[in-house]
Amino acid sequence: MEHSEKSKCITIERLLEIAGKDDLLRIRVLTSEKTLKKEITTYDINRPGLALAGEYDYFDYEKIQLFGRGEHKFLEKIISSGKTENIEKFFSYNVNCCIFSHGNIPPKMFIDLAEKSNVPILVSTLKTSILSTRLVKILEDAFSPRTSIHGVLVEVFGVGILIIGKSGVGKSECALELVERGHRLVADDVVDVQCISGTLLIGSGARLIRHHMEIRGLGIININHLFGVGAIRDKKQIQLVVSLEDWDPKKEYDRLGFEDQTYTILGVEVPLITIPVRPGRNIPILIETAAMNYRLRKMGYNSAKEFNKKLMNWIEEEKKKSKE
Repeated sequence: MEHSEKSKCITIERLLEIAGKDDLLRIRVLTSEKTLKKEITTYDINRPGLALAGEYDYFDYEKIQLFGRGEHKFLEKIISSGKTENIEKFFSYNVNCCIFSHGNIPPKMFIDLAEKSNVPILVSTLKTSILSTRLVKILEDAFSPRTSIHGVLVEVFGVGILIIGKSGVGKSECALELVERGHRLVADDVVDVQCISGTLLIGSGARLIRHHMEIRGLGIININHLFGVGAIRDKKQIQLVVSLEDWDPKKEYDRLGFEDQTYTILGVEVPLITIPVRPGRNIPILIETAAMNYRLRKMGYNSAKEFNKKLMNWIEEEKKKSKE
């Protein structure tokens, strides 16, 4: 089961709340609290130098306006000259926020116009390049699409593997065996997935049940307490999906590995392996082998294709021998 959602906007107040946890932006607010209700609808930022110079044809007013040293000096020069038409025009647009780097304080006139237009003015002590990078990262994270998947996420030989399958097929028991063998648990039962930059799928456990597992017959167990911090991790990229299903004698399973299957999560295709489950099959060892085989493929070696190549060469040699 998969339920996805995507943040369409966040308020400046929420941005400050996120950044304030680790003081990532080193920021303070110069305008009143009511201005912080302004909403951000994109994670891109804009340098408003051209707008201040009077060029508004391509003014990205919907983005956060980042004032570096150059823009700050130019702003002071404009105001000191008394020609403030471009600044007044700047605030005639629905600007959502202005952030000044290097701890630079904008002129009082600029702050007053911002207050009147309900635009928050923020000042950061960070350098422009660092502020820009951190700001985009925070916003990109806040705007990235998310979903929740019923399954188990483990790290096996450095590969993030999402184990899916119907309830009772043995996902948690398989993951427990993998942890026992030295691998790490990321999430059990509910895996929260976030798509970063449209290509990376990052999985983590729900906060309430993080690092816990539900094992039928045992109940809830704490992997951190039982196996130590080396047996867990908070998040991991999903690189491979393993689907466990009850063995169906009537179904034809892939025995050679020529068919590349994929599983789509939030529009991103992930390699998929289907493993039939029945008594006597050691599923954890199969998943370990799948992880190692995935790493080989990433390095350019495909066991199935290599075998097929050898087989075709052997057939050609046999044909030549039969003709001779």
